[in-house]
Amino acid sequence: MIPPGLLISAPASGTGKTTLMLGLLAAFKARGTRVQPFKCGPDYIDPGLHRAASGQFSVNLDSWAMGREMLAGLIAGAQGAELILAEGSMGLFDGVVKSGACGTGASAHVAALTGWPVVLVLDCSGQAQSAAAVALGFASMRADVRLAGVVLNKVASPRHEAMLRAGMAEVGIEVLGALPRQKDIEMPARHLGLVQAEDQGDLARILHAAGDFVAEHVDLDRLLAVAGDTGLVGATTGITPPGQRIALARDAAFSFVYPHQLDGWRAAGAEITLFSPLNDEAPDPGADICWLPGGYPELHAGTLAAADTFRAGLRDFARTRPVHGECGGYMAMGAALIDKEGTRHEMAGLLGLVTSYAKRKMHLGYRLATFAEPMPGLAAGARARGHEFHYSTILEQPDAALAHVVDANGDAVPETGSRRGNATGTFFHMIAEAA
Repeated sequence: MIPPGLLISAPASGTGKTTLMLGLLAAFKARGTRVQPFKCGPDYIDPGLHRAASGQFSVNLDSWAMGREMLAGLIAGAQGAELILAEGSMGLFDGVVKSGACGTGASAHVAALTGWPVVLVLDCSGQAQSAAAVALGFASMRADVRLAGVVLNKVASPRHEAMLRAGMAEVGIEVLGALPRQKDIEMPARHLGLVQAEDQGDLARILHAAGDFVAEHVDLDRLLAVAGDTGLVGATTGITPPGQRIALARDAAFSFVYPHQLDGWRAAGAEITLFSPLNDEAPDPGADICWLPGGYPELHAGTLAAADTFRAGLRDFARTRPVHGECGGYMAMGAALIDKEGTRHEMAGLLGLVTSYAKRKMHLGYRLATFAEPMPGLAAGARARGHEFHYSTILEQPDAALAHVVDANGDAVPETGSRRGNATGTFFHMIAEAA
């Protein structure tokens, strides 16, 4: 049986969603309550933090990239848990203008599809009763999105809390908790968002503090009571593995792989073997496909350039079998990577791609790709939905374009991916196959 759920959201980014989410996961775990976490939208960092706090793998849910059947199949993995907590992205109603697979990518679409009530986190700095007007607006924006209540964040004093609660009572919105200002549990950041869970040496202390903090100031029993039944059920995710035996790069430079992707590969019968380019390891010679995911190769360019066993092994692998890279993996497959200081580092050379992190520009957004050339797991003419998020600039991209790629508005983007022999790569991360 699929447990009831809640969606943790806010009016905007930076309001305290992740702090509350991690605190709730840690607090419920300390009580012995098994919670299944989810993350709305394309995000690799938060799910890793969710897992560290809850002990459970967190799964992404995205209405622009995933159809209803896929979303339902992923949610079905929550069977056996006592509660679902899904963390939203950006503001509750923030998404793209044009609908994708079954929505615009807004967290509100996930709430509407699943029936999970929303817990709205409000940054109450510099306001009192006016916060109730914000909450009321969110409560009335969509008839199919129900507000369970609010958690007041950055409350300055007991007097401030009393005024905030009075405003909420006036408009009939329940206060589920009130969090005083607290610096000790803020998460450190990096250029692509929060720092990954495995890179935070102080994470255990932060999570323990967040759990104690939230347990003290949020009514956990009331949260369990207001969770809503899950109204979206299914059994399949429809993910095609790129091969039977997959050699997957996995270390601090190559860590951006969605749990739903790995689970889908394994459910379809694929076997995954891991190797570390940073430790100068070559891909498994017994594999029939090598996959280099995204991550932070720009932070480890010197180490990768000196990893002779990795680079030679990858080139040898690509002579007879396919190698595919996404974003950071694509960069590592190229001819060279220029770091933030302007130093050029030679990469594997499977493709002619040259990228620069010295010339930084944000590339962010959903991507719909129609493949002109086949890639592992997908034939020419197939389509896939995904997202792109990086700061590196393409200096050279001389190989054949892998796909015609457009953004969420249908406008073509220059990051088409590349193909040379058995080597393929894209700057976008694939989330799901598209009809």
